[in-house]
Amino acid sequence: MGQAIGDLLPSAIGVALSPVPIIAVILMLGTPQARSNGPAFALGWVIGLIVVSVIVILLASDADDADSGTSTAVDVIKLLIGVLFLLMAVKQWQARPKPGVEPEMPKWMGAIDRFTAGKSFGLGILLSGVNPKNLALTFAAAASIARAGLSGGESAIAVAIFVIIGSLTVVGPVLYYLFVPSSAGLLGEIKQFMSAHNAVIMFVILLVLGGKLLGNGIAGLSD
Repeated sequence: MGQAIGDLLPSAIGVALSPVPIIAVILMLGTPQARSNGPAFALGWVIGLIVVSVIVILLASDADDADSGTSTAVDVIKLLIGVLFLLMAVKQWQARPKPGVEPEMPKWMGAIDRFTAGKSFGLGILLSGVNPKNLALTFAAAASIARAGLSGGESAIAVAIFVIIGSLTVVGPVLYYLFVPSSAGLLGEIKQFMSAHNAVIMFVILLVLGGKLLGNGIAGLSD
């Protein structure tokens, strides 16, 4: 179990450090509907991670057998994700804004102040469970759990650890907002920092995780 947790930690950290959902939840916490939309977004985020993790574990249930086709498929997919992440890292670096240029955020962020709790919940699911980068990272983490051959209870604990770490930067700001009255200033500074350095943060995350997944895929196929 320890090895499985060690393998999923980089993916969980990569999910947690995604700038877009962090900026989105902080923007929600600055709207009049913050007390309903913030928790709804966080709940959707958590559910998205859990659902994808469970689906992957069920589909890759025999991945702990190194000679099975599922095990080979998992290694091939990890290798491909690693290559994709490295290419995305190069693209992120090339697309980073020049000094003094305001980074461009997704257009939907401008409509967050008009979101309902239902839309916020749906956005949380989309950004955690459907967003390609997070989907790939969740797949990698869940595949590591499946390959470890854990019991049902151990797998549930491993998934819980992944979800908790991957949700710290989304659920954390919501709890901070709800329980600390003077939270607006710090949350605003975090949003500004993540917005300004979005491309560089994503470059580092994709570069490190791409290299790790590529190495894991090659190692698994060579066994």
